Amino acid sequence: MGESVIPLVDQRVASSVPRIPQLLAAPDGLLADTLGRPLHDLRISVTDRCNFRCSYCMPKEVFDKTYQFLPQPSLLSFEEITRLARLFVPHGVHKLRLTGGEPLLRKGLETLIAMLAELRTPAGNPLDITLTTNGSLLERKAAALKSAGLKRVTVSLDALDDGIFRAMNDVDFPVSDVLRGIEAAQRAGLAPIKINMVVKRGTNDHEIVPLARHVRERFGTGVVLRFIEFMDVGATNGWRMDAVLPSADVVQRLGEAFPLEPMDATAPGETAQRWRYVDGGGEIGVISSVTQAFCRDCNRARLSTEGKLFLCLFASRGHDLRALLRGDASDAQISAVIGDIWGGRNDRYSELRSGQQADPGSGERRVEMHYIGG
Repeated sequence: MGESVIPLVDQRVASSVPRIPQLLAAPDGLLADTLGRPLHDLRISVTDRCNFRCSYCMPKEVFDKTYQFLPQPSLLSFEEITRLARLFVPHGVHKLRLTGGEPLLRKGLETLIAMLAELRTPAGNPLDITLTTNGSLLERKAAALKSAGLKRVTVSLDALDDGIFRAMNDVDFPVSDVLRGIEAAQRAGLAPIKINMVVKRGTNDHEIVPLARHVRERFGTGVVLRFIEFMDVGATNGWRMDAVLPSADVVQRLGEAFPLEPMDATAPGETAQRWRYVDGGGEIGVISSVTQAFCRDCNRARLSTEGKLFLCLFASRGHDLRALLRGDASDAQISAVIGDIWGGRNDRYSELRSGQQADPGSGERRVEMHYIGG
């Protein structure tokens, strides 16, 4: 997974008076990295385990019965996650996304959500708490998640055809159960709901229009379908450029079936380009990390299951915050370390890849998606 090597952490813990970093400020006066990007979103992986074996994330030939997942003592506790989230908020974080692995496999997740729901921004507003799931457990958990304080949910769904869906999740899980989970989320009041489809040319790209039609007819305008280009995350998913279907092709196919018109972004740093159906039937989004890099607007940090902070989805190394949590570091010291880490950030992997430069990851093995979430 990559070892954390951050001399400044050890130096900071050893210091009795933490240095408050003098860092570049974003337009809103909050923390910014070396490229002027603010920190707004924190993605928190609560488990590295998943009950699916999707080829683009956790291929079965790698993540088999002998694969060693993290032992329970290595995982951050709910109290540790909440403490870290609270320390990120003054730096500008106002959105928390719980990920995995499959986050609903983490026992008692509703308790964590309730704890995070108590946090407030400096202005006194609640945080936007959302979750990404494969939907396998959503039907029976949606109501409890909403009651605990979850605002929204994103469901991964790569095909409407049951045979293709079972083949892609590689554990023979039926698509009907995921569709019922989405309905349960709607009934519970989790809104808006987003559905993410990872598109692989030659595997499920013929499912683009059928899935869009089904979402329009079954779920209505309260569900937004988004199409994600197949990305070279980690080192085990067999990524090839010829398996990438550009988002422009996705929009063209959809537009031929349902005329589309572009929409403005809802917030700075939004990853998806938005399009609405001309007939008022809702909207779709496309996420083009490969063909149209959006690194310059990226405002997301990722916290791994065992407390390592990653600054890019394509990173090879994380910064160990768990050592501070379980050591003698004060809140002020940990907050200062977070500030220094983000202030030194210069990651722009997709931008460099798009420019056909040499491997911008310095040749080290990149972290796997199941470990830090998407």
